[in-house]
Amino acid sequence: MKENKITVIINKSIEDVFKFTTNPKNTHLWIPSVEEEIAEEYPPKINTQYKNRGKEPDWDFYKVVEFDKNKVFTLTDLDENYSVSYTYKKLGDSQTEMEYFEWMKEGELSNPFTKDILLKLKSVMESH
Repeated sequence: MKENKITVIINKSIEDVFKFTTNPKNTHLWIPSVEEEIAEEYPPKINTQYKNRGKEPDWDFYKVVEFDKNKVFTLTDLDENYSVSYTYKKLGDSQTEMEYFEWMKEGELSNPFTKDILLKLKSVMESH
């Protein structure tokens, strides 16, 4: 699989969804493969670096390449081969559609997201 696109509707405001999904302190709450994530600054801007890791001690590094508050948040790895973009669409005052899109320039996605991961995000956000 070279690209993967998943959409979820979350019953929270677009501001809440954007803030939650871009905050590295929340990543481990909804992405099972991430145990820790750190950004060099928050809120992020273009070229802000994020790093995360799972159970292994090695960190994966990403940089922000697109950031438009409450609209889009895109990261790429430092080789610029893997990218992930979150796109936000307001459906109402307390409902947001979020599209998760990840792709590879070369090769295949090694661990593509599943709908279950976005359903966990929905569950975590809607329970608060």
